[in-house]
Amino acid sequence: MPDLLRELLLRHHAYVPSDNDFQRRARLLQALWREEQGLPIGEHRGQPLGSRLTMPSAKDTLANYLTGTIRDVVRAEVLDPARSRGKLFSQPRIWNDLLSSQPLCFNLFGELQRDLPLASRVLGRLSGGRIATVSAMGFEHSPGRGDPKYTGDRSAFDVFVEYRTPSGAKGFLGIEVKYHEDLSDPPAPHRARYDEIAASMGTFKPSHMALLRTKPVQQIWRDHLLAGSLVLDGDRGIAEGLFAIVYPAGNAACARAIELYRACLADTRTFSAWTLEAVAGALRSEGTPAWLAAFDDRYLAFDKITP
Repeated sequence: MPDLLRELLLRHHAYVPSDNDFQRRARLLQALWREEQGLPIGEHRGQPLGSRLTMPSAKDTLANYLTGTIRDVVRAEVLDPARSRGKLFSQPRIWNDLLSSQPLCFNLFGELQRDLPLASRVLGRLSGGRIATVSAMGFEHSPGRGDPKYTGDRSAFDVFVEYRTPSGAKGFLGIEVKYHEDLSDPPAPHRARYDEIAASMGTFKPSHMALLRTKPVQQIWRDHLLAGSLVLDGDRGIAEGLFAIVYPAGNAACARAIELYRACLADTRTFSAWTLEAVAGALRSEGTPAWLAAFDDRYLAFDKITP
């Protein structure tokens, strides 16, 4: 680690020994953003941590969220007891953790939920024209947690998009969003249902099935299987489904995991990987909404901390 970077991390209470290079820079960027907003520093295990906000004020003010529209979406999706029933929003992380990918989901897609024509154009561009019209967008969505008709586990999509294709057919896009995560968590216990769905999808190389059960690719595989099981459910009238993972270009651990995952696929038509920078670029191509500058400054302005 360069001495100047270490000095910056310590100065801004953002030094965590276990962080990798990208995680250090992402944590420091969030600490700088918090300071620029004049928000008080939070704690982790009794020590100040620059990438945390104080509780309960973080929940009361929704300071982790960039615009009034996004805060309205959070109130509706997370704080409303009826709409949030059965959804697994991690608390207090969703309120006070600036690095968490859960707030990032809302900060990136919350405005799009309230502007479906813009969502249609942006996601149409990212999907290569597969998405013609977005009809709905939700957060932390599962077709049925624990339902053996699907994956039988507690997997869910961070963002779930319902759309129509250019021909008018019904489709969906399930999105997993990452920011600082390195996909190094231990894999979940394997289920025979995963193999059943994989065989029905016909998407995976038989020679790579053992690899798909291991980190860092198993979580990606499970989300992809959830998408596949939803298409296979004939009761829903879904003609096609797409699973996409969104991550920062600088997150080398995510990029390596995605490259490894792609090597396991015999058919890539139901899988996409988009960088945060690519999503922001697609938004700029549609007229640069005012909130995008705030998003770029918070999540992508790594030039602020380049020694």
